[in-house]
Parts: sequence; C-alpha cells; structure tokens
Amino acid sequence: MKIIVPMAGRGSRLRPHTLTIPKPLIPIAGKPIVHRLVEDIAGVLNQEIEEVAFIIHESFGKKVEEELIAIAQKLGAKGTIYYQNEALGTGHAIMCAKDSLSGPAVIAYADTLIRADFDLDQNADSVIWVKQVDHPEAFGVINLNEANEIVELVEKPATFVSDLAVIGIYYFKDVSVLKNELQLVLDNNIIHGGEYQINDGIKQMMAKGMVFVPGKVDEWMDCGNKNVTVETNSRMLSFLHNDGTHLVDFDVMLENSTIIPPCYIGEDVVIINATVGPNVSLGNGCHVVNSTIKNSLVQTHSHIKNANLDNAMIGNHASFDGNFTSISIGDYSVLE
Repeated sequence: MKIIVPMAGRGSRLRPHTLTIPKPLIPIAGKPIVHRLVEDIAGVLNQEIEEVAFIIHESFGKKVEEELIAIAQKLGAKGTIYYQNEALGTGHAIMCAKDSLSGPAVIAYADTLIRADFDLDQNADSVIWVKQVDHPEAFGVINLNEANEIVELVEKPATFVSDLAVIGIYYFKDVSVLKNELQLVLDNNIIHGGEYQINDGIKQMMAKGMVFVPGKVDEWMDCGNKNVTVETNSRMLSFLHNDGTHLVDFDVMLENSTIIPPCYIGEDVVIINATVGPNVSLGNGCHVVNSTIKNSLVQTHSHIKNANLDNAMIGNHASFDGNFTSISIGDYSVLE
C-alpha cells in the first residue's frame, strides 16, 4: 500500500503563519498536520505501508523534505519527494508523482485531519472517504445508488443530492488506472476552474463501470484558516485526552500556575503566574508569564506575558506582551 500526499503551496488563507512554514507542517496538538494525517490513514488501513510520496513546491526546501522523509520512515516506509511548482490543480499534482502511481494507494490532501474506524472495502475499485455534514450545498458530495455505490460526484449542489461530503481522501485498488485517466485529462486539456481536477479522472473511471463506494469518517477537521485551525487543535486535544494520551511534558516548569486539560505542553516550557487551558497547545521552549491562555495554539520558543488570550494562534520564536485577545501572529513577530 502507498500513500500519496499532495501538499500544494504554503497556503494563503493561514498567513502570516505560512509565510515561513508550509501549512501541512503547522503542529496540531504538538504534531504537524501532515504527520497526524499520514498516521491516521495508516491506522485505518491497518496494513503495511510501502511508500509515502509527498508532492510539494520546490521552495519548501531541504529541511522540510527531510522532515517529510522522516514521517514515512517512522511508518517503516520509503519516503519520496515530488515537485509541483505551478498551481495547476489536484489532478496535475497527483500526476507529478506518476512514477509512484501503481498498485493499491490512498491519495490524501494534507490540509485536513480525520478520526475514522471502518474496514476498507478492498473489493471495490475505489473508496471515496466522506463525512455527513449539515450544509452539503457548501461541499462536493456523492450520489449513491441502491447498492450503496457512488454513481456521481456533484460540486456544491443547488438542490439536495446527499449530505455526504467528499473530504479529499481516496483509496484506489490500482492507482495506475487513475493515472491513465488523468493522463487523458492532461492530454486533452480538460480544465475546470482553470485547473486539472482529480474528479475528471474519477468520472471517467465511473463511466467505464468501475465500482466506487463510500468510506465514512467519524470526524473531519479542517485546517484552512486561523479560526478553524485553532478549533481543530482544540478538538484534537480533546480526542487525544479522552484516548488517554499523555500530552504534558513531565519536566514542565510550573510556578504559581495551573494547567486545565486538555492541553499539549512541549519540552522546556516555563509557566509562571499563569493559567493555561483548556484547549491550548504550547510548543517546545515556550515561556508564559502573568497570563491566561485558553483555546489557543502556540508554536515553539515563543514568549507570552501580561496576556489574556482566547482563540489565538502564535507562531515560532514570537514575543507577545499585551491586552489583545484573539490574535494571529507569525514566526519571529514582536507585539508589545
């Protein structure tokens, strides 16, 4: 089994944080988004992972590439890096990794997190992972026949089709079939919204009678912008806490302070005259003094004092001193 992870660009909706770090590497509950995604998919598949292929922009740099390779190696898999230097769509991104498109594979976009527990139907030609949503008109959804097979993909339907939204994770029994269909999409310049889309390859597979079925996830968490990323961090902390995961480093320095779970507290964190939590992530090396922080995500080596933070997101090596509440500041920022 292979996992193919298109990571696209850095992500403009999460600026300023993505000016210095690609969005899939932003930590959620102390672990990068893409790391959690790959681990969760591997857990659902419950089989040996042969390769994890990441499609990135070349500007991400060698350090990022090394981190991605390490994610694959932790699963006992080979890590492979491919480049997509032009934003030409999901279908184009997948084809940038065409040398890895053979055999059974999962394709997963690296800006989402899931919680799922289902048995993968390996008899189907493909499984499209979906989540039941309250407002399907805002999403791409699937249409099912009486045999619970997917017969149609509908983008943001004006009238009700179904409430099962496509979340951007797909299993293919033989991903080379998708590769062949996407090659036809590229060769024939089939473009929607100015981009080559995976859906056009999937629709051609359906037209040839291949069987697609849904795989329903229990939780689907987005990391598209600051507010939903902070919310996703809170939800993930709650899940991990309820699973019994130890989230607070044993050597955290506490002085006249309280940690209200669930919280992730990394290594070498100092908390003085402060209340932290619930739903807070503090990365390695953070210092918090004379502050109250809740429902917030703070990356590494940042210093916070005299603050009352709620729904805040702070990058790496930042310094914050003030009365602002729902802030979003990136790496190496100073706000006093």
